[in-house]
Amino acid sequence: MSQVFADRTEAGHALALRLVAMALPPPVVVLALPRGGVPVAAVVARALNAPLDLLLVRKIGAPWQPELAVAAVVDGQPPDIVVDESTSRYSGVDDAYIQRRAKEELREIERRRGLYLRGRTPVPVRGATVVVVDDGVATGTTIRAAIKALRRRQPARLVLAVPVAPADTVAALSQEADDVVCLAQPEPFHAIGLHYVDFHQVPDEEVLAALAAAQGPGPAAAPVSPAHPAGCRRDRRAGRRARRPAVPRRAGGVPCRSV
Repeated sequence: MSQVFADRTEAGHALALRLVAMALPPPVVVLALPRGGVPVAAVVARALNAPLDLLLVRKIGAPWQPELAVAAVVDGQPPDIVVDESTSRYSGVDDAYIQRRAKEELREIERRRGLYLRGRTPVPVRGATVVVVDDGVATGTTIRAAIKALRRRQPARLVLAVPVAPADTVAALSQEADDVVCLAQPEPFHAIGLHYVDFHQVPDEEVLAALAAAQGPGPAAAPVSPAHPAGCRRDRRAGRRARRPAVPRRAGGVPCRSV
């Protein structure tokens, strides 16, 4: 049976155990993708005694299925748009649709920046070990956009840490990040929410509370039930993948012009 987490906090403890064991070189910065990634990342940041910041990315969904990402837009100057060519072709969307939706999502990014960060200066990532955390990955379009934007900021090492993702997406993302830590790679993969008992929509209030809770040093991650499988770690530089055979890389997103 595939691994199932009680909630995002338990998933964060499980990820933290793996990341602490990696002995990541300092300085370490943890970046969360709001909203669902923030409760997971808050636990990770406290376990690593690292600052927590946000990476503001918005998915652009298909017209008939908003959860199916055809592209993603990342906050920045200028913003970055990454298109998933396979899902955009399957969905039949054109560039005009993506550009229109990108403008809408950038307004939401602006709202979240003002609400969550409240003018706070972003934590610098240049020369740091950056751990990007989300509550799961499906197609990988959103996280690929995030990684692309982060590379421009020149971190020394970029680690992606997620509780669950399909194997082919993990294989593709291992070509983008220096390390990918993924606790469960179910086959077949249907939806992130199926791997949580509690996968509620995270409200703004919960994001603010998680950001506040992550401030300051915290205790080591709590133990995880031995019934949970060990998961996997991929290291692009070493070219190895523990516990699972190699899988072919899926088609990745390509850049689209900035808006």
